[in-house]
Amino acid sequence: MLLPPNLHVALLEDEMAVCRLPADAELARHRVGTPLYSVTADQDAVTVVCRASDVPAGADVERGWRAFKIEGPLDTSLVGILDSLLTPLVAAKVAVYALSTFTTDYVLVRDGDVRLAVNALRVAGHRVG
Repeated sequence: MLLPPNLHVALLEDEMAVCRLPADAELARHRVGTPLYSVTADQDAVTVVCRASDVPAGADVERGWRAFKIEGPLDTSLVGILDSLLTPLVAAKVAVYALSTFTTDYVLVRDGDVRLAVNALRVAGHRVG
C-alpha cells in the first residue's frame, strides 16, 4: 500500500540522547510514560535512544537531538514513509537518526537543525506540529 500524500509529524518537546553501551550492559526493560525510549542491540553494542534526562549510567552519549514522531498508528504495509521524510531532509543537508516501532517511525535531528528540518518537511507537503 502506498503512503498517504501528507503525513502529520509531531516534534517531541524533550531533548533526546543517543547512547552506546557495551554489548553485555544491563538495562531497565521498560520506561512507561516516557515519550520515546528505544533499545537496539547487536553483537557489538547496545544503543539506547532516550530523553537526555534518562541516559543510562556509564553510556557514551550524544546529546542535543530532537525527535519528530510520525503520527500513527501506521499500517506496516505502507511503502515510502521514511523516504518521504528523509529525502527532503537530505536535500536540506540535515543529518538524521531514524528508528521505528511497530506503529510509527521517528526521525531525530540535531537541535540546531530543527528549524531547517521543519521547513524542509513542510515544503515537502508534510504537516509539522
